[in-house]
Amino acid sequence: MASKWAKRFIQMAELVGSWSKDPSTQVGAVITKQNRIVSVGFNGYPHGISDSAEVDERETKYLKTLHAEENAILFAKRDLGGCEIWVTHFPCPNCAAKIIQTGISVVHCPAQTDDFLSRWGEKISLSQDMFDQAGVTVDWLPIED
Repeated sequence: MASKWAKRFIQMAELVGSWSKDPSTQVGAVITKQNRIVSVGFNGYPHGISDSAEVDERETKYLKTLHAEENAILFAKRDLGGCEIWVTHFPCPNCAAKIIQTGISVVHCPAQTDDFLSRWGEKISLSQDMFDQAGVTVDWLPIED
């Protein structure tokens, strides 16, 4: 993958993530095939559900929220075999399972901060192990200044 494409798609994932109304974490995902955009998604509540992320308790918010990867997969409405996904945050195990099941072959993600790793390291390890077992390539992109 040419670095200009990597930069474009990760920037697009960041832009899409900024559309999330979640006050604490905004996540974006872009699915591509041969440098063409197939789908995008950001974390948020399903259509028609009151956007009350600011007032819902944390546990309620998590139960209602679709992750960026899930939204991108659902929005695509097509076969994703051989596609690649660009995400702003490394996928949780539930999203990793969905990525694997759809046939997406590569996950691109910026290297995560120490703070993110300290909070989510166990889940990242589980997702990484799942990707390894399923033969999904993980491309850790360097954090740019």
